Amino acid sequence: MTTLTKEEVISQLEAQLSAKEGKKIIIEQSGSWYKIDGGKSLRFSELEQLLEPNAATTAENLTTTVAPTKTVAKSVKKAKATANHGGKTPKEIWREKLAANPSNQLPRGF
Repeated sequence: MTTLTKEEVISQLEAQLSAKEGKKIIIEQSGSWYKIDGGKSLRFSELEQLLEPNAATTAENLTTTVAPTKTVAKSVKKAKATANHGGKTPKEIWREKLAANPSNQLPRGF
């Protein structure tokens, strides 16, 4: 197999993905990372693997799972941030401890 330049790999991959999707696909470069239609960031070696003939299913999976992956990651972060698992934060415990004794006063900002 001949060695292709970066530009040739990108143009061939764009053509291959555009033919499968039926719309124009754009691969953007940001430093040493590449994004397919603003989706998941990939290294150049991963782009080369997508271009290989046996990687047709990988390319389909990549283009179909880019957007759902982002939404799943965001929802997981929100769930972790809002889940207290029934416990109290250290700030809440400290506030209750100080409020239990009438001679104590909460500091500013509480």
